[in-house]
Amino acid sequence: MRYTFATFIFWILSPLTVLAAAESGHHALPLDAQRLHEIFPITNSMIMVWVAVGLIVLFCRAATRKMALVPAGFQNFAEWVIESLYDFLEGLMGAHLTKRTFWFFGSVFFFILVSNYLGLIPGVGTVGWDTLDAHGHKGFLPWLRGANADINMTAAMSFSFAILWLYWALTENNLRGFLAHIFAPKGNFEGVMLMLMIPVFLFVGVLEVISIAIRPVALTFRLYGNIYGGEQTLESLMNLIPTSLQKFLSWLPALPFYFMELLVGFVQALVFTLLCAIFLKLICDHGEEEHH
Repeated sequence: MRYTFATFIFWILSPLTVLAAAESGHHALPLDAQRLHEIFPITNSMIMVWVAVGLIVLFCRAATRKMALVPAGFQNFAEWVIESLYDFLEGLMGAHLTKRTFWFFGSVFFFILVSNYLGLIPGVGTVGWDTLDAHGHKGFLPWLRGANADINMTAAMSFSFAILWLYWALTENNLRGFLAHIFAPKGNFEGVMLMLMIPVFLFVGVLEVISIAIRPVALTFRLYGNIYGGEQTLESLMNLIPTSLQKFLSWLPALPFYFMELLVGFVQALVFTLLCAIFLKLICDHGEEEHH
């Protein structure tokens, strides 16, 4: 599993963070999302999901409010953003697959991007209230939590893609072509060589099936690990400032990494979308003469 530099810094600074948190009473961001109400099943990450979706809807509404044949202003910017992503995916997957699947890839890319940036707003994951359980143990409940810092969200996107990937692969190849793409020998073999290559490619096909099954898990933890690690890194750096100065200077050590996390937020959205597009292209590639 690949992590960002911010995640590596987080693990390096974790012992110092524990000491600083003990002195200042700071509580690190929990590994899992927490419920905000005992009756209603609402978590702090769900609120950020709603906010992200709401912002995307408002963006689309504003861009299409006064449609013009010659775009100008906000419509021009929105069309440039959408067309740039569309052209990028078309160069990777081809016109047919892009036209058929852009609704998913475009939605996932912009949702991850907006969610990552919302998670960097000051106060997200750090503002909340202290809790006390039945055993007298103190805890901390943040009011807001980055959507992609919740493994349930990243798993939902990854396994949704896995289901769609299977559907698209079967409809593009049919069942026979799908199985042949995985298990059948690749190349022109005849006679004894064909008999020797059949068990080899059957074994390779089994490995390919295992790889396909692992993909959604890898996508889940790659996005979650990078985003959660980045948020923890920023909090860890903020707590390196002595308690007496945290009120005024806690932001100073995290400032350079904050700008890096802005780049990471975009890169992770692009990487998730790119990997999904490549996985789909690989199974739907019929060996056309023209490759992009």
